Order: sequence, then C-alpha cells, then structure tokens
Amino acid sequence: MNQSEHTSKQFDIELEDLRSRVLQMGGLVESQIMTAMEALNIGSEDSVNRVLENEKQVNQCEKDIDDACIHLVARRQPAASDLRLIMGISKVVTDLERIGDEADKIARRARAIYARGVLNIPQTIDIPSTSQKAVLMLRRVLDAMARLDAPEATKIIADDKLIDIEFSAIMRQLITYMMEDPRTITTSLDIVWIAKAIERVGDHSKNIAEQVIYIAMGTDIRHRSDALTS
Repeated sequence: MNQSEHTSKQFDIELEDLRSRVLQMGGLVESQIMTAMEALNIGSEDSVNRVLENEKQVNQCEKDIDDACIHLVARRQPAASDLRLIMGISKVVTDLERIGDEADKIARRARAIYARGVLNIPQTIDIPSTSQKAVLMLRRVLDAMARLDAPEATKIIADDKLIDIEFSAIMRQLITYMMEDPRTITTSLDIVWIAKAIERVGDHSKNIAEQVIYIAMGTDIRHRSDALTS
C-alpha cells in the first residue's frame, strides 16, 4: 500500500468514527427524552436526576464532535461529499444538543409539578402520545442518518407537521382547562412548556432530516416551501 492509499484509508476510518460518534450521541439524547417523559408520567425524582446529570455528557459530546470536525477539515482538507458529511454532522450535533436541552426542560417542569402534588390534567390532553411520536421521529431520523437515506428523511420532514397539529390541539385544550378552573393555571402552564419542548424535539429532528438530504444529495432544502412537492 502506497502513502496515498494509506492516507485515504485512514481518512475513511476517521469519517466512519465521526458518524459513529454522532449516532451514539443521538442514542443518548433519545434516552434523555424518554427518561424525562418517565419523570413526568410517574413522578420519578430519580429520572429527573438522571436527565440533569446526563445533560453534561450530551454537552460534552457536542463539543468533542465539533472539535473532531474542525480538526478533520484542517488536516484532510476534504472535498465534495466528504466535506458535506463533515459540515452536515457539525450541524446535526447542534440539533441533538438542543434536543438534550428540551429533555432537561421537561424533567425540570415535571419536578415542579410533582413538588406541588400529583399530576392532574384531563386524559384528553394526551402528552404521552405526542411525546412517543416525537421520540419515534428522532429514532427514524437517526436511522436515516446512519444509512444516509434521503427518501426516508423526506418523509420525516413531512411527519413533523403531525406533531405541530397535536401541539396546537393540546394548547387549545389547556387554555380551556385553565379558563374552567383557574386553580389549574400553574400546573397547566408547566404542561404548556412540556408540550412545547416535545414540539421542539420534532423541529430539531426535522432539521436533522434536512441535513441528511444535504449530505446524501448535496441539496440544501432548508426554508424551501416547495421542498416536499417538487
């Protein structure tokens, strides 16, 4: 093997390691959301503490992967698809870190709710169902990232609208609930923030899907209203 072949093979190994680290971070963030929802559903202080403690690890993952991206660009000077992969990963880890932030918000709000007593909202306000959809969306986009599956990423972008619709319905129900019984306002406002955090998980998953399409196809579809219909 000559020097050029060795260098190329080593670069491929470094790129694959970078992709692997992003997916590991994604798995951690997915676990964070699920643990935060567990804190809300059963009032688990242990779950709250795990989310808050693991938030530091999520933040460190973002920093380490960003540093690795910068060093790869500086040392290897990649071109074309390799450069798209590195730049796309740099953007993906930002969205993953922000999903971690949303898990942190959910856990803290859950703690505040249970500090006042049990969670008591109408069953029609189905926060768990919406959160499951958001977690599934995140899981699917991580799988699409692993396979650089642009068609699947396109479907995920469209599915974000479903979470937006459910969030709007939850907001309407909570407003009615607060108007009917002002004593519920404090807890209802906490639920509003939790619902918004779940909706943001969908938004960040959509952003990741857009990056998958960019990496795989070289097409930047951000802010394009015709992206799913053209």
